[in-house]
Amino acid sequence: MTSTVLLVLGSFLASAVEMVEALTIVLGVGVVRGWRSPLIGVAAATAVLLALIAAIGPALGNVPIDTLRLVVGSLLLVFGLQWLRKAILRSSGFKALHDEDEAFREERERAAAAGEDRRAGLDWYSFTVAFKGVLLEGLEVVFIVISFGAAQDRLAPAVVGAMAAVVLVVLAGLLVRGPLERVPENTIKFTVGLLLTGFGCFWAAEGVGAEWPGDELSLLGVVAFFALVSLGLVRALRRRRLATVAAGAPA
Repeated sequence: MTSTVLLVLGSFLASAVEMVEALTIVLGVGVVRGWRSPLIGVAAATAVLLALIAAIGPALGNVPIDTLRLVVGSLLLVFGLQWLRKAILRSSGFKALHDEDEAFREERERAAAAGEDRRAGLDWYSFTVAFKGVLLEGLEVVFIVISFGAAQDRLAPAVVGAMAAVVLVVLAGLLVRGPLERVPENTIKFTVGLLLTGFGCFWAAEGVGAEWPGDELSLLGVVAFFALVSLGLVRALRRRRLATVAAGAPA
């Protein structure tokens, strides 16, 4: 039960972050150049992503579960540490926070400056930008969903979490009709990084034959451990940055 709740939460939060970024790209071209072509691009990218899930998901069922957990756990550990690294640097001030409003303005400027190129009745610039944006952001979602689902043989809960995030972000975008700049993206990325890292460590250890005390309840301890270490790094880096600024050197 514990791992299922964390699995759904991880899929939901990771999908929400990626879909907010995809929404910003689609809105940027749509408000400037019209909605028909970018929405067709979104539909095309979604079809490709669904085909990937349908093709890869069942195929992983033929892989021995220990081997699958070792491989998936290792990949999630690497992936999660990358998310954590960026979140730690942003929280400590060494890296600028991601600004969806600024990204939206830049996307609008690029869309306004792009020339007219129509193919098959579509504004090709709008179509390709929306298609690539949704596909690239969606690939990370597909990776997380399939990894979570395959390692525990629970693809359905992972898909439910991802779909709930997609629906929520799309509805919010329709209501706001602008970038979701108030979403605490770095906090969400921090949380996702902790969950990915925790699951990765847990499954990779199980893949090599380790047995966790308390079974799935150990996941909470693993995630808590990485949270304490990460928060400690944020605090140490923040003190270092402030000391550097006080000394008159560039931060």
